[in-house]
Amino acid sequence: MTATLDTTAEAENKPAAGEIPSFDVTLKIQRFSPEVGPDPWWDEFTITVHGTDRVLDALHKIKWEDDGTLSFRRSCAHGVCGSDAMRINGRNRLACKTLLKDVNPDKPIIVEPIKGLPVLKDLIVDMEPFFASYREIMPFFINKGNEPSKEHLQSSEERERFDDTTKCILCAACTSSCPVFWTDGQYFGPAAIVNAHRFIFDSRDDGATQRLEILNDKEGVWRCRTTFNCTEACPRGIEVTKAIQEVKRAMITRAF
Repeated sequence: MTATLDTTAEAENKPAAGEIPSFDVTLKIQRFSPEVGPDPWWDEFTITVHGTDRVLDALHKIKWEDDGTLSFRRSCAHGVCGSDAMRINGRNRLACKTLLKDVNPDKPIIVEPIKGLPVLKDLIVDMEPFFASYREIMPFFINKGNEPSKEHLQSSEERERFDDTTKCILCAACTSSCPVFWTDGQYFGPAAIVNAHRFIFDSRDDGATQRLEILNDKEGVWRCRTTFNCTEACPRGIEVTKAIQEVKRAMITRAF
């Protein structure tokens, strides 16, 4: 039997044991600066990355080595803070959780700011309208009694009722994926409703009726068109559309 041997060229191209393979990728990034003008433009950068790199790693490499003016938000870089939500190949994602090898690196990867919020610079948007809606639903415990003499007990079943909506990291990926929010900036948006859900169905909280009255506004839950964009966009896997429907049902039945 004749053994098949690698040629010298093939051997040279193989990564050494333990080495992470590298490849070239092109990012096409939407840019905007009020100092340059009122219109956005596109820049392309081709860089060498590794198979373990995420879109955030590529943005860092571009900013540190190619163009220091590139602007974007990030903090923890581990999918917890929600700072680096952006549109990647037309879908809302967290840049720190999106592997470059998973978004077809054979073609230019399109990176844009999330939609529906004013762009301040490049991939940075003004989050104030988003947080204004969040604050309006009163995202804190409301207790009508006096200072409790003991802790508020809660069963596992009671906790499970709203457990899914406690996962929200306020990244705005769901809200900025919503067509209603794009066309109507007054709509509370999925994230605000999700965070209202978290308290409405919490057995320890006494503010459900107040929150339902707020969300019964013409720009509240009834503006939802159930397109499921929000559920698909959520990086934490929250069933956003389901939560919105449960809030609608509570509005009608007053069962919470």
